[in-house]
Amino acid sequence: MAIRVLITDDHGVVRQGLRMFLSRDPELDVVGEAANGEEALRMARRLRPDVVLMDLLMPVMDGIAATESIRTELPDVEVIALTSVLEDASVTGAVRAGAIGYLLKDTDADELRRAIKAAADGQVHLAPEAAARLMREVRAPENPEDLTERETEVLKLLARGRANKQIAGSLFISEKTVKAHVSSILMKLGVRSRAQAALHAVQTGFVSIDELGEES
Repeated sequence: MAIRVLITDDHGVVRQGLRMFLSRDPELDVVGEAANGEEALRMARRLRPDVVLMDLLMPVMDGIAATESIRTELPDVEVIALTSVLEDASVTGAVRAGAIGYLLKDTDADELRRAIKAAADGQVHLAPEAAARLMREVRAPENPEDLTERETEVLKLLARGRANKQIAGSLFISEKTVKAHVSSILMKLGVRSRAQAALHAVQTGFVSIDELGEES
């Protein structure tokens, strides 16, 4: 089944370009376009896409606020920030809001397609420049609940960029169980996104910065 994608950008020519090259991939199905964050939230509620490509600087409602609303209301919908800005506040804001990925608009088409497919599989995908900024800016959550041994195993694999299916295969458990563990991890760490959880794994020494998202 094709991955359902919602494109959000306030520039029509950008949306048109994204739709054009994404539609060439039979594994991707662009189900809608939104011109601002408010419209993206409304369309996400109606269309239930698998992945939302989210510009950050938009009128009416910006991409960070829209990402937070979508991830809160529709936790099964993953969001990739696709932006021209690499300011620390934008990177950290998007990931704290729940984005699973952060890519720059000069990303080539093949990498963007890979990132969308990775996000649909639950893989963290951060541009190297974004990952470097995040390690400086994102702090480990205060007083997180202790993770179980199995949750720690899942977190380490998640941080290394493994998809749900790969984690399930490595630990000999079902994908449904993996998703349940991930939900528990996010709740215990008090974070909204797998990307934040992955950064926590680096900060606590579970994985090295070089291993972060290595499979994506």
